Amino acid sequence: CLVQAGCRYVQLDEIAIALLCDPAIRERVTAAGGDPGALVDRYIDAINGAVAACPDEVVVGVHMCRGNFRGHYLADGGYDAVAERFFAGTDANHFLLEYDTPRAGDFAPLRFVPKGKGVVLGLVSSKTPALESLDSLQRRTEEAASHIDLDRLAISPQCGFASSAAGNPLSEADERAKLQRVVEAARAIWR
Repeated sequence: CLVQAGCRYVQLDEIAIALLCDPAIRERVTAAGGDPGALVDRYIDAINGAVAACPDEVVVGVHMCRGNFRGHYLADGGYDAVAERFFAGTDANHFLLEYDTPRAGDFAPLRFVPKGKGVVLGLVSSKTPALESLDSLQRRTEEAASHIDLDRLAISPQCGFASSAAGNPLSEADERAKLQRVVEAARAIWR
């Protein structure tokens, strides 16, 4: 067991619920006779079952992954369609949300994150070498803080730099620059 080996942090990458944020995918599910809302509940139950045996000292994070293959993604759409049920019903300490492009919508759904849970804002893209400005990271974090307390927020890349063997169109130098920018932003925002 990971916990017996000393693991104190478990992060699950959740793709199905992230895809159900996309109105086009929700429509396809409905057209095929499915119920997107029922699927969200089923996936929340699966996550909760996966972490049910974790002791209290283990921190659980859930990353809402929209796909990360060679700079491409799988789904659009803000978190509105799933936010209230997902944030309240999922047994996690924090959520890692992709907010690197407008395709993820605005920060309003963060109002549904219950007290005691946090959000890691994936504001830095792992899909493109363009380096985000410090000013834009500060401004977007301030926007998010109008919906959830700043002390319950953090920032990071929106996904891993190489979620598959194919990776993304970034050099190692690009990746290091982006990670350094995250550190700079965190120091500026949270001092």
